[in-house]
Amino acid sequence: MPVALLRNRTRSALQRSAGIVVIALSMVVLPGGAPQAAAPGAATPAAKPSGSGLPVPRFVSLKAGRVNVRIGPGEDYKIAWVFTRPGLPIEVIQEYDTWRRIRDSDGTVGWVFQSLLSGKRNAVVAPWASGDPRPVRTSAAPDAPIAAYLQPGVMAEIDHCATGWCRLKGDKFRGWISQDQLWGVYPGEEVD
Repeated sequence: MPVALLRNRTRSALQRSAGIVVIALSMVVLPGGAPQAAAPGAATPAAKPSGSGLPVPRFVSLKAGRVNVRIGPGEDYKIAWVFTRPGLPIEVIQEYDTWRRIRDSDGTVGWVFQSLLSGKRNAVVAPWASGDPRPVRTSAAPDAPIAAYLQPGVMAEIDHCATGWCRLKGDKFRGWISQDQLWGVYPGEEVD
């Protein structure tokens, strides 16, 4: 069922057919193509044209301290959950009018209004891991002195990424970390 038809349903009809809505939203028609299933993991960057003219997928961050994530692209859709961490990196995986379908580091997917997102690049350190902190080095080299250790789940601003390393900055640290230890930047992506 096309997303446009789902938009016109009333709230009570959505509540009665919640299972159908979830299935329909997992199969969407992307610009210029056939239906594609929503991927459970992080996507690789592909410069596909979008309504905004920006590449999809792409990483952005949350601008606001409270962001409602909805089950569909519009205010008539039910709020699935609320983000309360400004600056959190989010992956935009689809665009529909002024709405962005997003995925978080856990792989959870929903829709947010575009003005609640920022182009500022942030990352989360190894959100898939627990335990051992990750070293942040003084330069982009595996044998460079360690400037700090960051626990998995720590969020930081991306200052620059090149050749498999990213320079991060936070309140009490600055330094370089291997790009494969971050969620919020694609493998091999360069960020200025």
